Amino acid sequence: MAGMILSILMLAGILLTGGGIYAIVKRGDRKRGVLMIVAGLVMFGNVAISAIPMPPPQQAR
Repeated sequence: MAGMILSILMLAGILLTGGGIYAIVKRGDRKRGVLMIVAGLVMFGNVAISAIPMPPPQQAR
């Protein structure tokens, strides 16, 4: 289940980043384009944080 959620977040990040570039270049809407790019980068950051392997917990003695 976690893998599917990370995959959907990656796809959404790609689409948001691409849509932001399209909004800036083709439509001239810089404000919305930059916000879309930032939202896409935040999604990439969330995926990167979630994908980092955790060290095994240490046993208390």
